[in-house]
Amino acid sequence: MGKKIALNVFYNLGIILSIFGMVWGYNNKQYLVIGLFVITAAFFLYLKLQLIKEMRNSLKNRK
Repeated sequence: MGKKIALNVFYNLGIILSIFGMVWGYNNKQYLVIGLFVITAAFFLYLKLQLIKEMRNSLKNRK
């Protein structure tokens, strides 16, 4: 359980840093960098959603 909480924190940090990177890229007119940060944020969001689904299933099976 602790490992999954740590993964969730890591995914949240990845999403937040990607958002900051997108803002930085927009302010500096680095549109390729914005695209890379969008892809990175989408990847972290996908992993986070998979982790949430896994946690829900494990909690359902526990009952």
